[in-house]
Amino acid sequence: MQMRSVIQDAKRGKGDLEPLGLDFPYCHPVSLYEELVAAAAPEDSDLILDYFAGSGTTGHAVINLNREDGGRRKFILVEMADYFDTVLLPRLKKVTFSPEWKDGKPKRVATAEEAERGPLIIKVIRLESYEDALNNLLPSEESSGQVALQFEDYLLKYMLQWETRKSETLLNVEKISKPFDYCLHIYRDGETRVQKVDLPETFNYLIGLDVAKRQVLDNNGRYYLIYRGATREGKSTVVIWRETAGWTEEDYKRDRDFVAKHKFTEGADVIYVNGDSLIPGAQALEGVFKAKMFAGVEG
Repeated sequence: MQMRSVIQDAKRGKGDLEPLGLDFPYCHPVSLYEELVAAAAPEDSDLILDYFAGSGTTGHAVINLNREDGGRRKFILVEMADYFDTVLLPRLKKVTFSPEWKDGKPKRVATAEEAERGPLIIKVIRLESYEDALNNLLPSEESSGQVALQFEDYLLKYMLQWETRKSETLLNVEKISKPFDYCLHIYRDGETRVQKVDLPETFNYLIGLDVAKRQVLDNNGRYYLIYRGATREGKSTVVIWRETAGWTEEDYKRDRDFVAKHKFTEGADVIYVNGDSLIPGAQALEGVFKAKMFAGVEG
């Protein structure tokens, strides 16, 4: 007699996707995952991880459970296939917007209570692929490709360590004066695209910053992005981002006074700022950024 899986009803799983206007070859029922998550994570602050997220059933189930019992469970989903963008992410966005769908359209918007119990933010983190890293390597004008072909092993290491130090993929510190416009060349769907990179969020992740407050301010046309939180070591940390391209000494004085006026750094153990500054106690974040990002690669 052939043994069968205890999970047999793939049609029920597809039935959860069809109202959303999405399709996936095989997916498990949301109701089953609700039972599994509720049994494994009964507390309202548990963290659920799914390393093979597929169509996003785990995230869907967590959202449903939180709406049902008022829990604040969080989830981390990991997926490398293309359907992350075509199925998984659209599914989570739609379920967040409304719990009821038909023919790809919401039957209603979420109630105030459902919205409060649903996700307030979904953060997407993409890992740069090996091919993308190679596409963004930018040797200096002094390096010789002909010589590199003759001494491939040695010079590849040398180029990665020194000649490509201005490449975007290795954090081009000369371009960090315009942090909100930092871009990489990303290969997707048969073509290379220019895509902006969220440097502030990347830096927070690298230093292990638990963000307690995020502010965006306008200083007469100059935009500031301020993060305040604590690192894993328990140090109160402030990270200040602003565009400094073309700044003069007067601009840095104005910058210092603006930060002091709003008391951004008050009570902080560590103050990071992109680029140069006259802010008392602040340190440039570029060196920390690169050291954290490429520890064990350079040197």
